[in-house]
Amino acid sequence: MKALFRFIFLVIWSLVIHAESKAQNQSNFDIEGFAEELFATQDDDLDYEQLYENLLQRFLNPIDLNKCTLDDLQSLYILSPLQLNNFMGYRENFGKFLSIYELQAIPEFDLATVKKLLPFVSISAQKHTSSKNLPQRIIKEETAYIIYRYRRFLETRKGFTPPDTLNNGLLTSRYIGSPGAHYLRLRSQHAQDFSIGITLDKDDGESFTWNPKSRTYGFNFFSYHLTLYNQGNFQIITLGDYQAQYGQGLVFGAGFSVGKGAETITTTRRSSTGIRPYTSSMEFGFFRGIASTYQKGKIEASIMVSDVSRDANIALDESIGFEHISSLPESGYHRTATEIERKANTAEKNLGININYSSSDRNFQLGINSLLTKLQFPYIREDQAYNQFEFRGQNNHTHSVYWSYNFQNHFLFGEGAISKSGGKAVVAGLMSSLSPHWDFVLHIRNYDRNFHSFYGNAFGEGSRPINEKGIYLGTSFHPNKRWKWSAYFDQFKFPWLRYRSYAPSSGHEWLQRLSYSPKKTTSIYFQIREEVKDRNITSEDNDYPIYQLSTGKRRNYLINLDHQISKALAIRSRVQMSSFEFNHQLTKGYTIVQDVSASLKKWNFSGRVALFDTDDYENRQYVFEKNVLWAFSIPSYYGQGMRYYLLAQYKMNRKLTFWTRWSRTTYTDRNAIGSGLQEIEGHRITELTFQLRYQFNK
Repeated sequence: MKALFRFIFLVIWSLVIHAESKAQNQSNFDIEGFAEELFATQDDDLDYEQLYENLLQRFLNPIDLNKCTLDDLQSLYILSPLQLNNFMGYRENFGKFLSIYELQAIPEFDLATVKKLLPFVSISAQKHTSSKNLPQRIIKEETAYIIYRYRRFLETRKGFTPPDTLNNGLLTSRYIGSPGAHYLRLRSQHAQDFSIGITLDKDDGESFTWNPKSRTYGFNFFSYHLTLYNQGNFQIITLGDYQAQYGQGLVFGAGFSVGKGAETITTTRRSSTGIRPYTSSMEFGFFRGIASTYQKGKIEASIMVSDVSRDANIALDESIGFEHISSLPESGYHRTATEIERKANTAEKNLGININYSSSDRNFQLGINSLLTKLQFPYIREDQAYNQFEFRGQNNHTHSVYWSYNFQNHFLFGEGAISKSGGKAVVAGLMSSLSPHWDFVLHIRNYDRNFHSFYGNAFGEGSRPINEKGIYLGTSFHPNKRWKWSAYFDQFKFPWLRYRSYAPSSGHEWLQRLSYSPKKTTSIYFQIREEVKDRNITSEDNDYPIYQLSTGKRRNYLINLDHQISKALAIRSRVQMSSFEFNHQLTKGYTIVQDVSASLKKWNFSGRVALFDTDDYENRQYVFEKNVLWAFSIPSYYGQGMRYYLLAQYKMNRKLTFWTRWSRTTYTDRNAIGSGLQEIEGHRITELTFQLRYQFNK
């Protein structure tokens, strides 16, 4: 009976879902729309490029439904605890999945959920190794491709103009390289078999230089990796650049973790996704060396060895008597003589260890993390009131214990860590489906002011797990397929001083989103978010000789309409508004956005017109933009003006695809854009992007 049931269900739902999702592939999957669901309100605290790249890697390496664990599925932030539990129960009762469309047969898996999952899951028909050796498999892999991208601003920035002569006869600083950014990626991969890739990047203003001393070989940044999976008991062996995610991110937190957003439940819990290749063009936040994971029964052990160069400002203080690091810049820019001078100035060595135990049913997990870090020179920061407890020295070590337990529809999780300084950090939480229509999460965190974790990325208000205490409550209620209400409230405090807050401070944040989908082709949602946080009063507004704090209150309002007019035409309309009240002053801002997407045979088009008006920088508006394949764009609209862009994709043949994108921002409140060497004379800025992808074995 089980076999008959599955056969009938597969026939029906394969027709339904396949008809609606056959165009949903790597070329036109709306990854921006998916990311926007997770990043509810954009701000400067999140590293969006890294988050976007990690999401991309999830997309390019689909999860095998017949081998995945709860952690694997939860790391997608799509499924509720009830859905996760139902998935594991279905697979246990019915055996291996015969088709990805069988997901619809799982209780509480509606069509919208299945469509979200489809780009991220797969079913391996057979082991890929066959009789071919590794070089043959790499060369013959269907997903092997090369991408080249060129991006340039058409207006001339000050950094590219002839230098001025100062009174002392010296010339002012200018960019050494040419305008225009170049990006090259070569990749071949097969899920659970291998991954090999090279990424080359040159930013606007950087030069093509061959200088082994500064680790520059033509392009300014060079990243590479070779990763093998399932080599006997070795689950993964990787050489080159990689990242790691274990526990709740207190020690190893480089996975796809998004923090607070419109998805109020699943994004609070981190998943132990292990070691992953690093493929981003960001020039920091990764390990370089060798790493592997070995599994024996219920135990997995991982070791990570890394020796990577870091940009650093090196100083010689006569009072100290030796060279030391005064700062570790993370911009990755090497355009001027000063920026080039600090490139790869110091080495960072890391030794990381993870040991993980999982029960037979994978419902209980217990693990330990250790990371030892040594810098080439001591790191001695300039003393400031707010950084008294930040890391100083040449060596650091951080250790943690983490655990998780899944009981029916209730997931408990936590991690405790300690660093060399004696600073501690603790995370604990409960994620639960209280009914088929109601989900709930409780998350508690406590990060000491002297807890030092170089690669941590735990949940919190700040961008790092340090100097913070908080409690987060989130809920989601979906009475039927049309309506959904999501909300969270986060109360936090900072026991010690912070940048721009020179006294212990506190605050809170809450969000509510109401979504309505009257039919499959139309959806609308309204969202409101409030953030209340203390900060310093600026010196011009402070009549006292000491720092004074005031409470800032920011509110964001958003209404969004998506409508699929036909299979070839879709529109999105959006209105965003904000207000910011600080030190008895109230400022406001808004943007009105209209998007259009169209498909015509071998062509795909996307365009936008946006009008914005903000009183000040505090009311800047962030809106995701579509870009060329696997590129990232989320500019801030600030001041008064209009923003336009047009994106076109043309599939020349099975192997070759071309993209071009033109965007322009026109301001009505200024005659110069930017400052310093980035300044542009005039009231508009125009960006042009070209990209070409060649797929070798299509």
